[in-house]
Amino acid sequence: MQAIRIETKGAPARLCEIALPAPSENQIRVTIHACGLNFADLLMQKGTYQDTPDTPFTLGMEIAGIVDETGNNVTELKPGDRVAVYSGQGGLAESGVFDAERAVPLPDSMSFEDAAAIQITYGTSLIALDHRAKLQPGETLLVTGAAGGVGLTAVEIGKLMGATVIAQARGADKLAVAQQAGADHLIDADEDLRDRVLALGGADVVYDAIGGDVFKAAFRATNPEGRLLPIGFAGGDVPQIPANHLLVKNLSVIGVYIGGYLNFRPEVVRHSFDTLFRWHAAGKIIPHISHVLPLQEAEHGLELLRARKSTGKVVIRIR
Repeated sequence: MQAIRIETKGAPARLCEIALPAPSENQIRVTIHACGLNFADLLMQKGTYQDTPDTPFTLGMEIAGIVDETGNNVTELKPGDRVAVYSGQGGLAESGVFDAERAVPLPDSMSFEDAAAIQITYGTSLIALDHRAKLQPGETLLVTGAAGGVGLTAVEIGKLMGATVIAQARGADKLAVAQQAGADHLIDADEDLRDRVLALGGADVVYDAIGGDVFKAAFRATNPEGRLLPIGFAGGDVPQIPANHLLVKNLSVIGVYIGGYLNFRPEVVRHSFDTLFRWHAAGKIIPHISHVLPLQEAEHGLELLRARKSTGKVVIRIR
């Protein structure tokens, strides 16, 4: 079968022929129809992601497809079932074997492309805003990088939770995408983020995917008792947080890593997926997919993320 492989950390991803895998007793084998790309795939490619596998490995963290074989201990799934799998790796391939506990049944109403776009970005935002930050109706939510994969979902979910949403992104086109997702106020990346947010009354919750100077400006625009969620560092700089300022304004900085919950509280992830699938079926969330590409163009899809030329999600259609 064909797969997109990383053979040496830092090297380009390559389309390779590898053997069709067989599931172990607690695994399922899935014929993969779609795989979502994530910024974390770029970090894995460089070898800097916290969960980077040993090389060689197949990229692809979230997939959707059809079960074609199950291990002896798997009883809740059977061949022919449509599933979504938060795979962590192995998704950019024609088939893959995954732990059965990571798979959730896919509603008939959800396409494979939507299922491949919804798990990590929407799951991260829902866990961050609801489970971790306890965002309340009427509060003000600031989202940086608001047209990106996770940022756009934070805008959408923040509005569903009753918040006033301030979206920061670069350029009119990306800001228009954030506005379509429900943002109430728009701030261009070239504007003074701190001054603009303070003029709007400050932020109660900050959802930051950029890091660096953007996080520092958002930090200074956070209201007393505000909560800051450092989701990622797409700008390349991990900010250092002044603890004395936390004391003065009674602020909380809250870490969020959806993959970590798979290790110590997997029910949090499963609950978030259940909620998201219900919202999708009710038409409350609609994944924004800017590009759908074939497996042979997966490296181009990764370059779209790297160059920040995509909005929302890039999805690779396998078949």
